[in-house]
Amino acid sequence: MHTPIVTRFAPSPTGMLHSGNYRTAVFAFLFAKHHGGKMVLRIEDTDTARSSKTYENNILESLQWLGITHDEFYRQSERGEIYQSYLQKLIDSGHAYISNSELGADMEGRRASVIRFKNPNKKVAFDDVIRGHIEFDTTELGDFVIAKSLTEPIFHFAVVVDDYLMGISHVIRGEDHISNTPRQILIQEALGAPTPIYAHLPLILSPDRTKLSKRKGAKALTEYRDKGYLKEAVLNYLAFLGWNPGDDRELLSESELINLFSFERVQKSGAIFDEVKLAWMNKEYIKRLPEEAWKKEVLERLPEDILEHPHFEARKAKVLPLIIERISTFGEVEEMAKSGELNFYFNAPKLSIANIMPPEKMRKGREVSEDIVKGILTHVVSLLESIPEHEFTKERVKEIVFPYADQEGRGMVLWPMRYALSGRDKSPDPFELCDILGKVESIKRLHACVAH
Repeated sequence: MHTPIVTRFAPSPTGMLHSGNYRTAVFAFLFAKHHGGKMVLRIEDTDTARSSKTYENNILESLQWLGITHDEFYRQSERGEIYQSYLQKLIDSGHAYISNSELGADMEGRRASVIRFKNPNKKVAFDDVIRGHIEFDTTELGDFVIAKSLTEPIFHFAVVVDDYLMGISHVIRGEDHISNTPRQILIQEALGAPTPIYAHLPLILSPDRTKLSKRKGAKALTEYRDKGYLKEAVLNYLAFLGWNPGDDRELLSESELINLFSFERVQKSGAIFDEVKLAWMNKEYIKRLPEEAWKKEVLERLPEDILEHPHFEARKAKVLPLIIERISTFGEVEEMAKSGELNFYFNAPKLSIANIMPPEKMRKGREVSEDIVKGILTHVVSLLESIPEHEFTKERVKEIVFPYADQEGRGMVLWPMRYALSGRDKSPDPFELCDILGKVESIKRLHACVAH
């Protein structure tokens, strides 16, 4: 009889999960969907002192944004009676016992106790679908604690009961959980529960090859959402952390990932979480967006002073494509606006004489002075004035100015021209700027520079 595929994602709401943690959810989701199975979301909140609704809500919000859907939902904090009955069952069968006094007295002077599992001290083996055959001698574990009391089960016990009752066929989790497996198998055997198939995933590492953590700058998934990453790109990137489709494709849709996913192509070595690669992937997904969609995203992030500028409507058709070329995430639109990188498209720049001068590498050994640069810009103005208003395009400006730039030296002409128009060391080329600003504004800014 075919066993239905059921996976689970079982986070603890004791802090913000970083994006690397969600890789487990992605793999559990892809594997279940590939086989037409189910995925269970289980909030492991038995640690009531550290668990928080805020963290739980962030988990639910993150999964929803990413598009990771679950078929069943549970909270361990709502399953106390179930754990209690199974603890009692183990005590009654002699597989567990109450160990009195070992934790001393509680705050009110009552003697505290724990429930220990009676270890049969045997070897435990299992076949991990990623790691292969793994064997443990459980003797060194001793009689280990499975509950602080009948109403306070600890992780190892609650997990086994839940996986059993929820019909989990495949336990997909990080390799740091391998050491927990022998205890859980012993409990499964004592309860008469089947052992699920285990898949222990490679750890996710920071670029310095240490374990990814919040201290190493790992972010909550919702931070990437708020920074303007696309969920399709983040899902794609997380799926590639320790897995690949077996060819050189890197951009795969959710349906393609589901269709291709298998554990045979999950690597054993750690996977590097590389924000540069994630940003590249996000940029590729931005390129795939319909024009209406990316324009909407950009416009939502532009500040009011730009949106309400009298020249905005006339220039936005040319400015927005330049913005989209330069960003990897939509959040960078806000950063560009705050740093003044968009201001020159709409307002005349403040100029510095030192910055008008072409840098040394652009002078090609030529002497430079204010008078020389003033003469160059004055000649550029006369060239631009010769172009009729209706022909004032980047192509026409380039056609008129370029022969003069070749004659005088491109850096000697194009650097001060571009700086006069933008007031920045880095900006689009002067022909693009003329095209956006129009003849009147371009000449006005060049005259202002000459006067300056």
